[in-house]
Amino acid sequence: MTTAHFAVLPGDGIGSEVTAQAQRVLEAVGERSGYHFSFSSHLVGGAAMRAGFDPLPEATLAACRDADAVLLGAVGHPDFDDPDAPQRPEQALLGLRAGLGCFANLRPVRVLPELNDAGPLKPELVAGTDILFVRELTGGIYFGEHGIGDGGRRAHSTMMYSEHEVERIVRIAGDAARSRRGRLTSVDKANVLEVSRLWRRVAAQVVAEEYPDLEYEVLLVDAMAMHLLSRPGSFDVVVTGNMFGDILTDEASMLAGSLGLLPSASVGLDGPGLYEPVHGSAPDIAGSDLANPVAAILSAAMALRHSLGLDAEAGSVEAAVDRVIASGIRTADIAQGAIPSGTTAVGDAVIAALAG
Repeated sequence: MTTAHFAVLPGDGIGSEVTAQAQRVLEAVGERSGYHFSFSSHLVGGAAMRAGFDPLPEATLAACRDADAVLLGAVGHPDFDDPDAPQRPEQALLGLRAGLGCFANLRPVRVLPELNDAGPLKPELVAGTDILFVRELTGGIYFGEHGIGDGGRRAHSTMMYSEHEVERIVRIAGDAARSRRGRLTSVDKANVLEVSRLWRRVAAQVVAEEYPDLEYEVLLVDAMAMHLLSRPGSFDVVVTGNMFGDILTDEASMLAGSLGLLPSASVGLDGPGLYEPVHGSAPDIAGSDLANPVAAILSAAMALRHSLGLDAEAGSVEAAVDRVIASGIRTADIAQGAIPSGTTAVGDAVIAALAG
C-alpha cells in the first residue's frame, strides 16, 4: 500500500472549487490503484488574512513541509488590492516557494487538437504546440534588494543571480529536454543587463559540458515574446529567469485557449513540491460553478509524477482529461458555443473517464 499526504491550500476565490475537484480525482486514483492518499486543508492568502493571520501562517508552512505534496488553489482578492498595504495575499506565494525550497517552476503548455481554434491565434499556427517552460523561481528581481527613498519619489528593485542559481535551473531544463524532444531554448536580456550576461555565459557552459546532445538556442526576451506567437510549435523546453518567465508563461497561456487549462509544478531538489493552476482566484465567478478545474486537476497529475514518482497514474489522469475535453464536456471558457458544463460536472467526467 502506497501512502501519501497532501496539504491542500484552497486560498481565495475559485481556489476552493478547483482544489476540491483535484482532490476528488486524486482520491479516485488512489481507490483505483490501491494507494492511500490523505488530505488536510490550511489557510493561505486572503483567507488567512481574514482570519487574522499573515498571508502565509507559520502553521500552514509547517504543514506543507510535513506533506508529500502541496496543492494550492489561488490567492488574491480585490479586498486586499491596496498597493501600499503592508501585507498582500500574493506574498504567500513567495513565502511558500522560498520556504519549501522550490526553485524551479515547470509550466507545460500543450494545445489539444480539439482546441486549436479556442485561442486568439490562427489554428494552423498553434496546432501541435507542446512547450515546457522552466522558470527560475526563488531568485531574480522578485527576491533581490529593493526599497523606496527620497520621500517615496524613488524606488529600486535589483535583479540578482549567482552562478549556482543559473546552473541548477539549467540542469532541470536540460534533463527535461533530454526526456522530451531534445531542444532547449534559453531566454535572457544579455544585450542590456549584466545579470543576463552572467546567465548566458553560465547556461552555455552547462549545456556544452553536460548536454552536448541537445539542440540549443538562445533568444533575447523581447524576441522570444514575438517568436512565441509566430512559431510556437518550434519550441520544446524554454528556460529563463523569474520575471521573464512570469511574463512569458502568461503570454503562452493564450496559445492553449484558456488559463483554466494550464497546470504548474514548483519543485526543488528535495522536500514537497507545490502544485497550482496558473490562473488566478477569479473572485467574480467564485461560488457559481463556472470555474474550469482542468488546470488544478492537471496540477494534481504533476504532483503524482514529480513528488510521488507515479508516472503511470499521472498519465492516466492526463489521458482522462484529454478524453473529457474531446467529448465536448467543457466549462464556459472553452465551450466554443456548446452548452457549457459546470466545475463539478467536469470533475465528475474526469473521474468517470478514469474508471473507463
